[in-house]
Amino acid sequence: MVRVWLNRLSELQHLALLLLTSYLIITSNWILIGRALRDNASIWDTSHVYLGLVTAVLSTTFLIRNCIRGKWRQYFTWLAGDFSQVKQDIIGCAKGKIPVAGGKGLYSVLEGIGMLLLFATGLTGTFWFLAQGTADAMLWRGYHVAFAQGFIGFLILHFICACLHVADFIRH
Repeated sequence: MVRVWLNRLSELQHLALLLLTSYLIITSNWILIGRALRDNASIWDTSHVYLGLVTAVLSTTFLIRNCIRGKWRQYFTWLAGDFSQVKQDIIGCAKGKIPVAGGKGLYSVLEGIGMLLLFATGLTGTFWFLAQGTADAMLWRGYHVAFAQGFIGFLILHFICACLHVADFIRH
């Protein structure tokens, strides 16, 4: 019963991250925040900051949940020194085969990189928020923007991989 509840909560966390990051990315071009959130900030600025802080907390718990009980080995195989399935997937890609989802393969490594990029985006955004009004605020803003752009690139790659996985599933 507890495991079923935790699995459901996990699915909801993934959905919440999907919705929040989509909103934050879509509205990011409308954000006019520099060194600090202005007193008369727009709804876009205010919502970006506070929903971003919620997303930062969720990204942290998401990363932790995916790393506990040894699951980190699936997403961060290079830390465990196990490259066998990743190597197999890369060789398979060279031969036109779609990598296998799950396990310690290429898709899992990409998901691990995505979790780190999301976590780093949230962390640097939080530090930017905390450094408001200081000289360091713009430094943290720069880091935040760079990690956010990396995360957007990951999302594009993640979408392509998901489409390939569904196509492979339908084909078989």
